[in-house]
Amino acid sequence: MVTFREKRVQEIVDDESLTTEEKIAKLREIESEARALQRAASESPMGDDDGLQGELRQVRMALDKLGAKEPKKGAASL
Repeated sequence: MVTFREKRVQEIVDDESLTTEEKIAKLREIESEARALQRAASESPMGDDDGLQGELRQVRMALDKLGAKEPKKGAASL
């Protein structure tokens, strides 16, 4: 099943009206949101399968496809 974020990632990649830089910026927003949700879920006593790992992987693959560089990771990165 495709999630809303996964569908949105594909829509951004396929949008011919956006420049590569605009696509990367939009994908980074989705990536940031998914990482924040994943951090929150990891602090919760709920199950460990939050479903966000696949979404982050898809965003990362789309960013790689567009030639975006991996952001530097700090102490608070997942």
